[in-house]
Amino acid sequence: METYTFLREFADSWMLLLLFCIFVGVAFWVFRPGSRKVHQDTANIPFRHEDRPAPDQEASK
Repeated sequence: METYTFLREFADSWMLLLLFCIFVGVAFWVFRPGSRKVHQDTANIPFRHEDRPAPDQEASK
C-alpha cells in the first residue's frame, strides 16, 4: 500500500474519530457544572476595581 493512501485512509477513519472525541471532551470540560464560578470570575475581571481611580488620575488632582 502506498504511503499517501494509507495516511488518507487513517485520517478518514481513526483520526476523525480521535478528533471528534477530543472535541467532545473539551466541550464537556468547558461546560461542566463546577466551572461556572471560574467562568463568572474570569468574566468580571475588568470590573473588579471600578470604584478606585486610576493611579495617573490621582496624581493630576
